[in-house]
Amino acid sequence: MKSCLISHHPHAHRSRLAILAGLFLVAACTTIAPRAPIMPAESVPVVQKEAPRHVKIGLALGGGAARGFAHIGVIKALEAQGIVPDIIVGTSAGSVVGALYAAGNNGFALQKLALKMDEAAFSDWSIPLFAKVSGVLKGIGIENYVNNTIGNVPIEKLKIPFGAVATDLNSGQPILFRRGNTGLAVRASSAVPGVFQSVKIGSHQYVDGGLVAPVPVRFAKEMGADFVIAVNLSAVPEAQAASSSVDVLLQTFAIMGQTINSVDLKEADIVIRPSLHAMKANDFNSRNMAILAGEQATMTLMPEIKKKLLEKRGG
Repeated sequence: MKSCLISHHPHAHRSRLAILAGLFLVAACTTIAPRAPIMPAESVPVVQKEAPRHVKIGLALGGGAARGFAHIGVIKALEAQGIVPDIIVGTSAGSVVGALYAAGNNGFALQKLALKMDEAAFSDWSIPLFAKVSGVLKGIGIENYVNNTIGNVPIEKLKIPFGAVATDLNSGQPILFRRGNTGLAVRASSAVPGVFQSVKIGSHQYVDGGLVAPVPVRFAKEMGADFVIAVNLSAVPEAQAASSSVDVLLQTFAIMGQTINSVDLKEADIVIRPSLHAMKANDFNSRNMAILAGEQATMTLMPEIKKKLLEKRGG
């Protein structure tokens, strides 16, 4: 057999070189071209969205005697939408409801209290023929009712910061009670001249806060409220027919407050006006109707309330 010998012929050497060169060229042509270096993307700043700021909600509850039951409906409707005030200020009937609410009674508890309330407990008649008195009712019944219901808790220890507005009878200046006997402050705030006796606290005599602040909007702001929801229960004068001396006094009182209200209510973010029609201020039998009117008026304004609250919170 012939052995396979490698030829050393010069032409054979050149052929091998040519083949190697060809293979190198083929390999070079089939090599994937290197990609361009990846440049780092420009950093995009992440904008941190600010958390909605806390807005202190103030509830300013106006006077209105028996019409004050409407405040309970307002509170129920607000709570149903998760709106609970940080500050409560009340005048007259508003101070009664406000104090009970600030003590920890929610809307349904307030309604339960209202339905079993006996107005006779407030009818502590004085004897004007035999004593120097400023009203036919003493008002002690209101004081005792409030204190008994809230367990004699003083104003400064109520669960929600609370203030009751009264009028200094000597100076005519308003006073905002924020400390001390809750029932006594409410009694002073509710002492309608001619109906209830004035209330002596210290060396001063006090009467109904409606003389100076029928709906205490500015006092809610003084207590730190950023957003004030005001509840105005003042009756349109022509809608009321006075049929007794008490009616005349309460109606006169409401008329006097119209001008003050027109100024103070402009400072509120929301003004709720329950439709109480011709309900008289001493009509305790219409308490259910008043509560319902408060709920309806509040729910009607709920879209506006939520919109303004969202704007206030920066949302």
